[in-house]
Amino acid sequence: MALWKCVRCLVFLLFLWTFQRGDAEVCILKQSCILKCNFNPGDDVVIHWIMVAGNIPVHSYYHNQDQLTRQDQRFMSRTSLLKDQISKGNASLKLTTVEVQDGGRYKCYTSTITGNKETFIDLNVEAPVAEVDIQKVENRITCSSEGIYPKPELTWSTSPPSSVTFKNTTTVQETEQQLYNISGSLMVSDSGTDVAYSCTVSSGEHRRTATLFKQLNKTSTTETTIDCPSSKAPLTVLIWRFNHSQIIVTQTGANVPYKVSEEWRQQVKAVSESGNLALTGLTPDQQGAYTCEFSNEEETNVGSTFLRIEESKGSDINVGIVIVAIGIIAAAAGVAGFFYWKKRKHNSKQTGGNISDNKTGSKARDDEGSEMLM
Repeated sequence: MALWKCVRCLVFLLFLWTFQRGDAEVCILKQSCILKCNFNPGDDVVIHWIMVAGNIPVHSYYHNQDQLTRQDQRFMSRTSLLKDQISKGNASLKLTTVEVQDGGRYKCYTSTITGNKETFIDLNVEAPVAEVDIQKVENRITCSSEGIYPKPELTWSTSPPSSVTFKNTTTVQETEQQLYNISGSLMVSDSGTDVAYSCTVSSGEHRRTATLFKQLNKTSTTETTIDCPSSKAPLTVLIWRFNHSQIIVTQTGANVPYKVSEEWRQQVKAVSESGNLALTGLTPDQQGAYTCEFSNEEETNVGSTFLRIEESKGSDINVGIVIVAIGIIAAAAGVAGFFYWKKRKHNSKQTGGNISDNKTGSKARDDEGSEMLM
């Protein structure tokens, strides 16, 4: 007999739990959300939305209008009903600017002349992983993400897969807004192998991966094109940086024109559809690390290239040719001047001799004439 009573008790509790379990609704932090509730239409409609934990009044409606005098302050100006749907039996509640504290169980109580009804909804608040930052300083790779809910996890992987055991440290901090920040670091050996390191941050059903490709070294003159590690998925954000901080180019969509920062307008020649950066007019001041961050809804790929600027050898050759040509012209001019001077001197001597001979002949003729007169 006692056993039968226990069975009946368990069946009743199971039925009660199933009846009050309610539907689950996932709401994204800081966005709007609809908590659904339906009832049989009728006259004299009464609607009460209540947060079960603490029996907190959320929204009330009767006498054909909202009744918010008892509404809890935390929900003020953030709740509304679909007024044109109430007569059709729709008592759904719209909640705006969702907060972490809004998570929990809600009861929708409806009443008409035809009867009463209670509906339970479990509101789950999520702040998805929006961005994962990954970078390498010397032999340490760091990965971090902020503003996440519920509590996230961080994992590492490599491509191609590696048998190396990761020695990483991960820390999770809770903010005053009850959100979570997570960060992790990984020590790697600079073995020179072509390995890409990936960091995945997961929270609930949401996850995002950031991949750091091996840094490349490149030597160029005044013009070059630097490749960006892209993905098959459509581009969401493209950012090119110089020395990890100075922004060169930004692009916020596949069909959105890219924007070049003021400091780099003279150097940026073009950006390809795959994110490759074409540069021109480079000087030794532009020698350094060029980092490409290519993101879409699922992942972020980061590639870094250290660009070494060399002076153009062609320019040196041209300068040498000009100098040699100037030397040859100067030497030729000197030789020509020397011969001109020598010739002029020779002509001067010949002219002087002729004049003396003329004077001597003239004097002889004068003497001969004088003798004939005598």
